[in-house]
Amino acid sequence: MASLRLTALLIAAGALLAAGPAPAQELKVRPGTSAVEGASGSLQDVDAPVPILGPRIAPGFSPPRFNGKPDFTGVWNNETLTGISRAPVFGSRLVLTAAEARIIESANDNLLARASAPTEAGATVEDIEAKDTCSGGRSGAAQVCNYDAAWTAPGDKVMRVNGQPRTSLLTTPDGQYPRAKRQQTVAEQERRARATTGEGGSSAAELNRGPQNDNPETRGLAERCIVVRSDPPMFDGLYNNNHFFQMGTDHVAIVTEMIHDLRDIRLNSTHRRDDVRHWFGDSIGWWEGDTLVVETTHLPESQAYRGAWKNLKVIERFTMVSPQRMNYRFEIIDPTMWDQPWGGEYEFVRGERMFEYACHEGNYGLANILAGARAEDAQAAGREQGQVPAGR
Repeated sequence: MASLRLTALLIAAGALLAAGPAPAQELKVRPGTSAVEGASGSLQDVDAPVPILGPRIAPGFSPPRFNGKPDFTGVWNNETLTGISRAPVFGSRLVLTAAEARIIESANDNLLARASAPTEAGATVEDIEAKDTCSGGRSGAAQVCNYDAAWTAPGDKVMRVNGQPRTSLLTTPDGQYPRAKRQQTVAEQERRARATTGEGGSSAAELNRGPQNDNPETRGLAERCIVVRSDPPMFDGLYNNNHFFQMGTDHVAIVTEMIHDLRDIRLNSTHRRDDVRHWFGDSIGWWEGDTLVVETTHLPESQAYRGAWKNLKVIERFTMVSPQRMNYRFEIIDPTMWDQPWGGEYEFVRGERMFEYACHEGNYGLANILAGARAEDAQAAGREQGQVPAGR
């Protein structure tokens, strides 16, 4: 979600890089995200540190223990400005320079300051969008300023791994999703579009208006407050990016702040042998030294990842590297979709607390959507019978 949710116009950062070769001064950023643009090739030849991949334990750090194993119990947060995929102008660069990270974070700080300022008296939605003061740059017809900055928490820092600011969460050579061997069928696209419609998904106007507005069951899973994020792999969203980890003797539980979804990981177990596919798949875990390895299969089609679900296997690795940070690596495996496994990494930071999640309480949107659709049905029926002039 992180790299898909914001649609503001590209703006110049307004400052030259404090260090680095001259071509990198053409860096421009999309406010509220780490998306950037620049002259072709201008950012690919910048001297940047060699990536330090995988967990690096802080000197002298030893994680707390539960049953002799690292104890992750507590709240961890993964919000970040960094997108899942990489801005193409960075090419194969996984690491930003310190100056580039400052420019990206500064542009976001300036955006939040504008978004948090009092709205001018008499301003219309068009005025607000024109001045780019929606939350996190959420302007444009698809977003229409539906949230202000007070309601969102997408992150205000570039993701750092082993202290290095990253250009993407993916660690593929170009920082992009690998090309799949098989494309989704039209039927698959329609089914998944209906499943994801709602907050964070496509708008009703962008999809087939018919079946999805027939009744509540045909609205999207997110909109119906059933499932919003399809972990694994674990990514951040527009808000509610806390995750509570609870260690047990034979299980590890991960509760997400968004809807308070629960992932139950069975330790030292085997995958189920039937084809029952419940939410978030079937997760088993084991320890490799101080790293918790989690393997998930049996994901349902409604939680397909990049089109893969039936043969998809996701392997995640969690390693505490300091009292305040936890390295997270994920690997995506499906030989029917991709020739090679691929994945990425980032670091969780210690969170504070999780709050009660509210979704449909006081929400009148769903009733209005269905009522509007029924009014459209009646109007269409009247036109067919010659009772209502077209356009009325």
